[in-house]
Amino acid sequence: MERLDGGAAIPARYRDGIVALGNFDGFHFGHQAVVGRAVARARAEGRPALVATFDPHPVRFFRPDAPPFCLTTLDQRERLFASAGVDAMVVFRFDAGLAALSAEAFVRQRLIANLGIAGVVTGEDFTFGRAKGGDVTTLAAFGTRLGFSAEAVGAVTLDGEVVSSTRIRDLLRAGDMRGAARLLTRPFAIRGVVQHGDKVGRTIGYPTANLDMGRYLRPAYGIYAVRGRLPDGRVLDGAANLGIRPTFDPPKELLEPYFFDFSGDLYGQEIEVDLIDYLRPEAKFDGLDALMIQMAADCARARAILRTA
Repeated sequence: MERLDGGAAIPARYRDGIVALGNFDGFHFGHQAVVGRAVARARAEGRPALVATFDPHPVRFFRPDAPPFCLTTLDQRERLFASAGVDAMVVFRFDAGLAALSAEAFVRQRLIANLGIAGVVTGEDFTFGRAKGGDVTTLAAFGTRLGFSAEAVGAVTLDGEVVSSTRIRDLLRAGDMRGAARLLTRPFAIRGVVQHGDKVGRTIGYPTANLDMGRYLRPAYGIYAVRGRLPDGRVLDGAANLGIRPTFDPPKELLEPYFFDFSGDLYGQEIEVDLIDYLRPEAKFDGLDALMIQMAADCARARAILRTA
């Protein structure tokens, strides 16, 4: 799938398409309904199917000091969109220029001039334009005037509750990984480049692949049963510490997966780690012996969980 710059005219082969428009952070059940509707319409009408998203997230632009909250990176979203049948992903760079556009200017400049849309599909709560001046009603009105279709997909519910990124973030912060996975339709996954650490794990028989948390939301600090995906396609089971490692000084926030029965060198490689289940909170131990005893117990429990996950 191709990634396109929404700040310029896209190639002719993608114009006159049906565009799913939104942030889609997490690409959960509700987002999948919006994108799925756009893809279905595009296929029925013989048009390209596109997803247009924003980077960075508008919240990051308006509140640069907000704590990390992202559920996916742009690269992860691209792969998820591709698996949903999308032909291309359009990225609108959310900067001062985009934030200043009125709702009508956004439609005319970005959707019509740059994308040449035939139709657009959004969630029912979608807003756009300066000071959120546009919503699905105004978007439909612009479509009638300017010659494109506009459709809003209603909220998706599961177990009587609306599926939302906010609800997923709350579940992750509470350590309810299985609950979050039900709404996401997959485990919450952190992707990053393996970096060098202090190598304490290696000296006690538990070498870890250290990942910076970057802009990801911070789930509950603690120990997790995890599943890692390597660049060569291998999938490895393991246990991980996510947090600041209170036994060691100075504290340093990392995701540190230890993969069972693996001895390769992962430094500098980009891997993805699924957080399958939350085992326990972080704890400070009186020495390495006590830590190693607990790590052995954690790994045994993680192995048992992953056998049926």
